[in-house]
Formats: sequence, structure tokens, C-alpha cells
Amino acid sequence: MKTICVLALSAACIPPALAVDIKAGDWNVAVGGIVNAYATVVDCGGEQPGGLALGGAALGCGGKERRTTIGNGLLPNALTASATSTQGGYDVKALVGIYAATATDSAISQNSTVDVRQAYFTFGRAGLGTFKLGRDYGIFGSNAILGDMTLVGAGAPVQATQRGRVTLGHIGAGYAYLGTYGQIAYSSPDLASGVGADVAVMSPVADTPVVAGAAYSSGSTPQLQARLRVAQGGFKGWLGVKGQRFEAETPGMPDLSMRGIEAGASLQAGPAGFLVNVQRGTALGILSDADQGDVRTTHYLVQATYKVTDALKLGVAYGRSRNSDAAPGTAGLKSNSNATLGAYYALNSAITLVAEAGQTRSEAFAGAEGTMNGVSLGGIIFF
Repeated sequence: MKTICVLALSAACIPPALAVDIKAGDWNVAVGGIVNAYATVVDCGGEQPGGLALGGAALGCGGKERRTTIGNGLLPNALTASATSTQGGYDVKALVGIYAATATDSAISQNSTVDVRQAYFTFGRAGLGTFKLGRDYGIFGSNAILGDMTLVGAGAPVQATQRGRVTLGHIGAGYAYLGTYGQIAYSSPDLASGVGADVAVMSPVADTPVVAGAAYSSGSTPQLQARLRVAQGGFKGWLGVKGQRFEAETPGMPDLSMRGIEAGASLQAGPAGFLVNVQRGTALGILSDADQGDVRTTHYLVQATYKVTDALKLGVAYGRSRNSDAAPGTAGLKSNSNATLGAYYALNSAITLVAEAGQTRSEAFAGAEGTMNGVSLGGIIFF
């Protein structure tokens, strides 16, 4: 039994997966992955708020009033290969993850676009901690998305992203995406009190606006991310920060400093689980770093789940992402919110069947409001 760390940092992983293990000398090679598909039906109403309005018809329903897609949920399909060993007193590991989407708008075109989100190696030992070098997910926001019950489902079934990619869970309506970066990172060992820390130097990135042209580029100053964490029994808490300097592409335009802070906690008390996470900062973006330029944004997610049986878990989650002012990069968008009710049934140790229903709502500073009602039915296998 192996753990496939698809959205993982150090020990934070998604549910256990069955992998093929191959012993080769001092090395243990494991191959595993994920396949999932969800039938999503959405209906959009109201006005078009503008900007990255996930509840508006343009993004939420892919430019239509209603739409149906059978595609990925929040997780893509994945094939991961890792190799672990102990060399010279150090525990070492290398991992490469290749990801692909299920749904396209064509019945004959090749679905060959792949996304290599992870390609890194680690080394460390007890008492020293672990160093990581390569491409992997960020630290900031990882606890939110890993704790999101819709990680194995769909969450907000935004049609503009599900076809050719994935749904959004609570990305943009509860937290900003954690991102993938070239990085050098360090995770400390946990102290006896359960306290530990993670810190990473990330390759700087450019802004990734969706509704406007790029205004900033990456420079010589790397992105920094760090997190203080504590774990005691069923309780986990975290405090994280991130920052980067973006260089303006237009002469005379000021540079942009991204600064963000995050705090959250989760509690598993018997069959009941709870999570709360808050992010706030400048240039955090709705979906990714600085995608709205110089604007202050607040994201928050609250969630409660309950295991009715060993196999069946029910949950409710609500998230909201709100801009503080109508800066040019927002295109007038004030907020996105998503409420999701979900049922998650473990058919066996590999397959989880999922049923979700929810509403995504977007508001503009000028008062326009759009809503997307959605239902998602499907399942996911970890192998």
C-alpha cells in the first residue's frame, strides 16, 4: 500500500492508493495514479458580473444558459512514478507526475495535452528534516485544497475549465489555487509538541490574467513561501505567508508586490470533521498569482463533514472570495461564492462514488449578480 501524493507537500497526501511496487537493488519503484469522471449539469441565471465571475454564464456555463459535461472533477487523471531508497544515511525520493483531462469539445481530436505538474527529488533524515528540489505544488493554500471535501469530487463545476482541464472545487470561491513552481524547499521534523515548519524559495512567476493582457513579468527576486504548522491528535493548525515582487512590463508603471497571509485549522472528532481557512493579501488573485493585478482579496472556506458509516461521508462547505475594490484588473468583479452539499461513498479501498449539488454566485461592484446551479455525479479511483 502506497500513498500517491498528488497535491502533497511533505506528509500531506490525498487518500491512500494501491500502487505497483518494483524492487530494484537499493531502490523501490512505485507506479500509481488516479482516474475520475463526473457528469455535471449546470444552469446559469441572472446577469453577467464581469471579470472572473465563476457564477456567470460566460465561465460557469461556458457561454450558455445550460450545459452538460462528463469530465474530470477537481483532480485530473494522473500517472505518477516514484523511486525511494536510503543512500549514505539519507532517505531519498524522486517523483514525476503526469496529468491529463477527460473532456474535450471534439469526438475525433487527440486528447494528448499533458501537464507535468510534479518532477522533484527529496532527501533527509530523522532529526534533520527534508529538502526538496524541483517542480511541485506551493505551500501557501495547500492545507485548504487538501482539506476540501470536494478534492475527490467536483465542487464548483465551472464549464469553462472542466472541458480540457478540471472543475474548480472552491478555487476562486474560497481560496486561491496553490500553484506549481520550480522550487527549493525545506520541511523541518515535527517537535514533540507537534510543531513544525516549511519554507520554500520559488522560481518567480509572471501574472496570469484571464480577462486582460499580462501587465507584469517575473524578475530576479524569487517568490518566498513559508508555513508554521501544529498537529495534536485530531487537530491541525497552520499559519502561512507568501510574497513576490512583480516587474511592470509598461515603462513608467509601478512594480507590484504580492503579499499574502493565511491561517486555518481542522479538527477530526470521531465521525465529525471541521475545517476553516482564511487567506488575505494583495495580488493573491482569484485563481492564480496576480491574475487581477494590484487588488486586495480575502478568501475564506468553512466546512463540516460527518461519517454516517465507515463507507459513507456527508458534508457541507461554503467558500467566498472577495475583492476589496473595483481595481482595473477585477473588471468590476466583487466576489465569488460557492456552497456545496456532498455525499462520498467508498465502494471499496480504491473507488469512491460522489454526488454533489451546489450553487456558485458572483457579484459585481455595480450590483449585477449571476448564479450557477450545478449537480455532479461520478467517481474516482486511486490505484
